[in-house]
Amino acid sequence: MPTSNCTYGLRELLVKVLKRNTKRIDQSSGDEISEMASVTKEDRISSLPWDVLDGILVRLPLKEVVRTSILSSRWRRKWTGISQFVIDDKCISSRISDKVARWESIMEILRQVQLHHTGPIEKFKLAAYCRPDHSDLDQWIHYLTDKGLKEFILQEFDTIKRFNLPFCLFSCPLLNRLELFGCRIKPSSEAIGFKSLTNLHLNEVCVTGGTLECLVLNSPVLERLTLLNIDHQIVLRIGNANLKYLKVDSNFDDIYLENSPSLASVDIGLRVRVIPRSFGSEGGNLIRFLGNIDVPDKLPTLLPHLSVLELKDVRLDSLIEVLVCVCIFRSAPNLEELHLSVADTTEYSRPAADFLITKLSNHYFEQLKVAKIRAVQNVQNETIFIQLLLAHSPVLKRMTIVHYGSRILPTEVLEQSVPASKDVEIFNLSV
Repeated sequence: MPTSNCTYGLRELLVKVLKRNTKRIDQSSGDEISEMASVTKEDRISSLPWDVLDGILVRLPLKEVVRTSILSSRWRRKWTGISQFVIDDKCISSRISDKVARWESIMEILRQVQLHHTGPIEKFKLAAYCRPDHSDLDQWIHYLTDKGLKEFILQEFDTIKRFNLPFCLFSCPLLNRLELFGCRIKPSSEAIGFKSLTNLHLNEVCVTGGTLECLVLNSPVLERLTLLNIDHQIVLRIGNANLKYLKVDSNFDDIYLENSPSLASVDIGLRVRVIPRSFGSEGGNLIRFLGNIDVPDKLPTLLPHLSVLELKDVRLDSLIEVLVCVCIFRSAPNLEELHLSVADTTEYSRPAADFLITKLSNHYFEQLKVAKIRAVQNVQNETIFIQLLLAHSPVLKRMTIVHYGSRILPTEVLEQSVPASKDVEIFNLSV
């Protein structure tokens, strides 16, 4: 029997035992409880090796794991020794609504763990409605750093000010997943990084551009990077040869993408702002994606692994943004999916339209199978782009055009361009 199936069966058996004994204990006298405890001691689950039992327990909600303490005296402290702790709203009584009081309930659990835990803690996740005491959280992280930590996750919680992330977390050699919310990263040294980190997710985090650059650069096996609502407008420099997935939705001054040839999926959300007057036009941060107003036809280093690209709030009436889009398209020869949302504009730009026609007329999306264009308003630049995409995508399977609050693109307009793919399905929708 496969191990996974065996584990699943034992897990279900444990849940049944727990429910059965909980019900019986509620209905029994003291002598009967003692008798049941002695019987429980002899059950097959209790005699399992700890690594097998731990593998079962960590698949249960923590609240259910804590309830196993009523099974017998042998089980009273077992829950404190598991290798993964996921603290969520289910761990807290629904009668407690005060955010500070909810954190105190969480601390009661953590104190028990610190008193009785003897093995490794590979994963800790906080995802509960509460307001953590910063000194408590700091002390808990210091405790975890000596426990062989592999995953550390802080998701959305209530906070008055940013939590100063203790520098000791950067000394965890096995850490492979780090998700932070509401924190300030201010290390004592810029030479920070994680040799085992594969997934980094930062949301509403205060960090300098230099610290973030070092963190990415000095994490050699990093594969996934997500940056959401980063505090302050910083210069973002991404340079990691192993990086495969990048998602950015923050207001950065500049975005430099350097030496990242393994990128397979890029999702960039643009926060539109006014470019300095010396540039002579308006646009979004996409303009600065290359770090230079002089946009080349292609990136210096191609992105052969980039198969999924999502660009948000692109102004197709901006010559500079069109320049950058075309540059990225031409640098991703194996692009299979393109998701592009158009910024709110009603203007027609002859320079941008002419550039689209000139540059895309001799460029083919050889591997493109799926294209989705959102927030279309039937401006001529959008129409030109859609027609060129259809005419230069020989293996395209699905084209979706979504209009927000405007009439759909007339069929006769789409028919002006003969699709390069005979198998393409076109979905022309209005929301």
